[in-house]
Parts: sequence; structure tokens; C-alpha cells
Amino acid sequence: MSKREDYKRLIVFCLASLVIVAQALVFAFVWYDYYRGLIFEPFWRKGNWVLIALYALIDTLFSQLYGGLKVGYLKRIDVFYSLTLATICTNIVAYFQITLINRWFLSVLPMLEMTAVQIVIIIVWIWLSRWIYSRIYHARRLLVIYGDEWDHNPDELIAKMNTRKDKYQISGKVHVNVGEETIHRMMEEYDGVVIWELPSQIRNSYLKYCFSHSIRCYFSPKISDVLVTGSERIHLFDTPLMVARNMGLTIDQRAAKRLLDIVISGLGIIATSPLMILIAVLIKAYDRGPVFYFQDRLTLNGKTFRICKFRSMCVDSEKNGARLASKHDSRITPVGKVLRNLHLDELPQLFNVLAGDMSMVGPRPERECIMCEYQKELPEFDYRLKVKAGLTGYAQVYGKYNTTPYDKLKLDLFYIENYSFLLDIKLLFMTVKIFFQKEVSEGVDDRQKNALKDSVSPDSENKEE
Repeated sequence: MSKREDYKRLIVFCLASLVIVAQALVFAFVWYDYYRGLIFEPFWRKGNWVLIALYALIDTLFSQLYGGLKVGYLKRIDVFYSLTLATICTNIVAYFQITLINRWFLSVLPMLEMTAVQIVIIIVWIWLSRWIYSRIYHARRLLVIYGDEWDHNPDELIAKMNTRKDKYQISGKVHVNVGEETIHRMMEEYDGVVIWELPSQIRNSYLKYCFSHSIRCYFSPKISDVLVTGSERIHLFDTPLMVARNMGLTIDQRAAKRLLDIVISGLGIIATSPLMILIAVLIKAYDRGPVFYFQDRLTLNGKTFRICKFRSMCVDSEKNGARLASKHDSRITPVGKVLRNLHLDELPQLFNVLAGDMSMVGPRPERECIMCEYQKELPEFDYRLKVKAGLTGYAQVYGKYNTTPYDKLKLDLFYIENYSFLLDIKLLFMTVKIFFQKEVSEGVDDRQKNALKDSVSPDSENKEE
């Protein structure tokens, strides 16, 4: 690792530590100034220090979970969402800790005032840390190496990466046909390369070259690459072996997942029942139509079930056939627009989860007709049916509503191949964050009926090699 990277990690660590220490100091002030004096049996000096240190630890864990400490990685607004959510979660835990120490509830007002001060600190820290980071580390100049396999064009990727000009500067692109020697010489003029959809043999050659010459390399994984991530190492012989069992979840994983589904969906129904009643009244009052929308969707092993959602479109929304919601879809009602932006139309699916049709976490359930359209272009799309469909999931958290089927499949396979109970917990916490990200619910282009795009092509195994 270069000295540049060492210094970068040190600076990021120092900046992240700064905001955690600042948050903990605010908590320490509130603890000493208010709560400590009200507790019948207050801590001695070391007890107070432990409580403050525990607050800093919990704040760090939540901040890491939501990605709020990734200085220079996320957009400012995403860092704000992440740290604010982490602070709120930490303060809730801290308040209940204080309640347990006191053995009864104390006023929550000081905690609310503390949270407001901490949010101001977060805003100041975000602008300060980004200013320091941008002054020291400029955007990386990258070279895109592309081919013409399945007519993949790098322009869409370049457009996406150009939305983060603070991190990436696409300074050049070159077709693989110019030859390895020419491209190797070009690499020396850039801070890194992007390998975009090359045949596996050619791509692997460039990957090995980048590794041997310590060149930063970005590449889009193929489906087979994602499947390999779930394999396990075998050390029974002196020859390295990997085993991919490809059987979906084990019986103990399914049992733990089902228990989590029952607990979370049951608590969720109880907690959100007043909100669901209010939403039902608003939908009914708008056009007197049905409150709920039922539709056949696919889940584990292609089994069909009836999904339940709050109706967000006009009653005859599919009189001209099935299609996904678009960016400026006239079928969406004013009430439905708010529900979709906040993902509240999904709340009735908690009953699907409780009934066992869905899981809290898993691939988004698709309609059979849309699934068939995707499979024409991408036969591997039914790999997602290795596990139950989910209310939230890897692709829902890290993708968008209009993410292409090709990318959605790879995101879902990352989840399936790397499943763990802790991953489910993490994705459930991460789901809270996307409620505040409007772009996550962005519809497909107005001219599209589904998420397929002209630039998306199948990634069949016979075309990967």
C-alpha cells in the first residue's frame, strides 16, 4: 500500500474520531449537568467514564453500520442522513440505559435538546471534513478500458461515475482492440483503470497486470464472479479447492430467518397500525376506490402468492397492460405519490411476511409476466428465486426501483451467496435510511414498460468465457 493510502486512512480515521468524540462530549455534558444529579445512586468517577465511553462505542457502531464515517465516499446529503440516523439510534439506546440505571423514566427533553445540538455538529463536521479531504485528495483520473461484448457501451457507466466528480474523473477511454501493450503504456498516465464488460479471459489478463503493478482497478463483476463469493475454502489437500454448495439457505438459517420474520412483522404491524388506518382513510377519501391493491407475485422456487399493498395508483391503472411505474407516471394519485416516496405503500406486506409468503429481507418479488420479459434477455434472472422474496433486501437498499434487471440480479446474488443472520439485521437497519432517499423510489423512463434498457444484455455462462 502506498504512503498516499496510509496518510489517507489516517486522515479519515482522525476526522471520523473527531465527530464521535464531539458527540460523546455533548452526551457527557447532558449526563453531568442533568441526569446524574437525578439518579438516586449516582455512579462514581469511573462509572461515569464507562457510561460515556459506552455511548461513544454505540455511536461508532451505528455510524459504521449506516456508513456515516466514510469521509469522501458518500455524498454530503447521504453522510448527513447516515450520521443523523446513527445519532438518533444511539440516543434512544442511551436514554433506555439511563432509564435502567434510574429504574424509572426521566424527562426526555434534555435528550431531544442534545440531539438538536448534535445535528448541528454533524452539519459543521460534514462541511469541514469534506473541505479538508478535497484539499488533500483530488478526484482520481481514470481510464476506461472497454470492448464490444454484447454491445455494452461504457457511456452509461461514465455518466454514473461523473455524478461523483469529487471522487472520479474519467479522463480517457480506450477500446480493447488497440492492444495490451498500448493500453499498458496508457495506464501509467492515470490514477486507476475501469475495466468495463470485457470477455473473461481478456479481463483476467488486465486484472493480473493491475495486481502485479499495484494499479487501482474498478470492474463490474459477472454473474459467475458473484456466485464464487459464496464459496467456501477447503484445506483437506495441498491443492486449494473451493466448494459452492448452491443449495440456498440451510435449515438452521431458514429457521432463524423465519423467527426473525415473525417477531419483526408482528411488532411492525402493532407499531404501525395507527399509521395504516390513517393511510387507509386518506386513500378512501381521495377517490372512494379500494384501499388495498392485490397482485400475484413470485417467491421461493417460483411459487405464486398474493402481495398486499396500499393502492397508490388510479383504479384502472393497468387497463392498457402491466408496466412498472415511470418517473412522471400520470396513474399515480397525489396520495400515492407521497406513499411511494416514503415507501409507506409497502406496509401491508407485513401481513404477507407474518403469513410466511414473504420474508422481511430478500429479493424484490416480481410479477410473472415481467419476470418472463426479463428472462428473455437474462435467463439467469430466476436465480433470485433461491430464497423467499423480501419486503426489503440487498438490491432494495443498494439499488433503485429502476435498477436494471442485470444489476438487480447481481445485487440479489450478493445477498443469497453471502447470507447471514447478521446481514439480515444490517439490511433491516439500512432500510430506515432509504426512506429519506427520494432517488431510491425513482421510476423507470416514461417510455419503458419495465426496467430493461437497450444497453442491458444477458450474462449467460456461455458468453462469459
